[in-house]
Amino acid sequence: MTRLPIRIRVTLAFAVVMAIVLGATGLFLYLRMASELEASIDRGLQSRVADLTALVRESDSGLAESPLHEDDIAQILAPSGGVRDSPRALRDPLLSAAEARRAARAPVHVARDEMRYLASPVRGQDGVLAVIVVGASLEERDAALSNLATLLLVGGLGALALASLAGYGVAAAALRPVDAMRRRAREIQASEPGQRLPVPRAGDELSRLGETLNAMLARLETALARERRFVADASHELRTPLAILKGELELARRRRRTRAELEDAVRSAEDETDRLAQLAESLLVIARADQGELPLRRSQVDAGELLARVRGRFAVAAAQRGAEVRVDAPAGLWLDADELRVEQVLGNLVDNALRHGAGPVVLAAREGELSVRDHGPGFGDGFIDSAFERFSRGDPARAGGGAGLGLAIVAAIARAHGGTASASNAPGGGAEIRVTFPDDPPGGG
Repeated sequence: MTRLPIRIRVTLAFAVVMAIVLGATGLFLYLRMASELEASIDRGLQSRVADLTALVRESDSGLAESPLHEDDIAQILAPSGGVRDSPRALRDPLLSAAEARRAARAPVHVARDEMRYLASPVRGQDGVLAVIVVGASLEERDAALSNLATLLLVGGLGALALASLAGYGVAAAALRPVDAMRRRAREIQASEPGQRLPVPRAGDELSRLGETLNAMLARLETALARERRFVADASHELRTPLAILKGELELARRRRRTRAELEDAVRSAEDETDRLAQLAESLLVIARADQGELPLRRSQVDAGELLARVRGRFAVAAAQRGAEVRVDAPAGLWLDADELRVEQVLGNLVDNALRHGAGPVVLAAREGELSVRDHGPGFGDGFIDSAFERFSRGDPARAGGGAGLGLAIVAAIARAHGGTASASNAPGGGAEIRVTFPDDPPGGG
């Protein structure tokens, strides 16, 4: 069944249900008709028994004076089963001895050989007990039931065929919007964004399916555009250090240089190689985060010790810029997180703050939250909404030589922990980045 087309399966299901309904209806009509015909025969037999009973009680002539037709079947039997009175055509008793004895006690219906009999006890004028038996042929009833069964069968098959055709038509009409969606989906190309599937106006399940698929197409277009921009930006960022590295090597090869010049060229090439390695590592982190494969090794991390360690890493760099790094964390505060990844987050944020901010850089920890704040000019207008996008850079007040991946990595690591990252301008001046860590991390832990 699963290999059949949907419209065929719907039609078969509709046909099976209709067959059951028609079969049940036909069986009900047939049984009702049979019951009515049998009741009619029984009423006729009871009327004839009543007439013969009155005749036997009032006359001694027996069946001779009864108003019987030539085709009527009637007998008067003794309780033992012997024939007391009968038309000439009926010489043998209509009932067996056992049936006659039962009929002598109470009325009895007997069906045999396409005949139905009614036997009832009666006492004549002489007080002798006898059994009156009348019968009727069942041929007419059987013929009527046979005709009814034929009509029900032919009519039922015809009705089933029409119902199946109607069911097929209804299924085909119901699936026509799906076919329209299929044709449009086949025409949609990645090179032509903005195309959508036709959505029925009925507001039913198919409409909701079309709306869901269109929403999915919109998300895919957004993701594709983001990936294309990511590739273009990555290519642009890789081009600069590669060009510088190639230029340094070409200059070193083109003419004889002194040892100091060669050392400067090698140092410059080393710096550009470090920049390429850092960029490659950043791209790898973001790619793994997008695929949900960023590895995390969770443990209980002492927030105060972690912030103090990050402060120590940047103490020299801060002093060179005439700034300092401060720590604001209560004792005994723990985080359920990957210590190395969280240190990477704080390192990126402190590096950004020292590059683009001013004044002291404050590392703060609260329950389920870490933040880094500087006292520089803050984020420019309109940049906060795109601060965590890849290769996003702020206005000239916060510009620098980075690739614009630091905050994107911060957001990726926060999402991997099940948390969030947000940017804002502090009320007293400067930029502030907050990273939250949920109490119930993904996967329970």
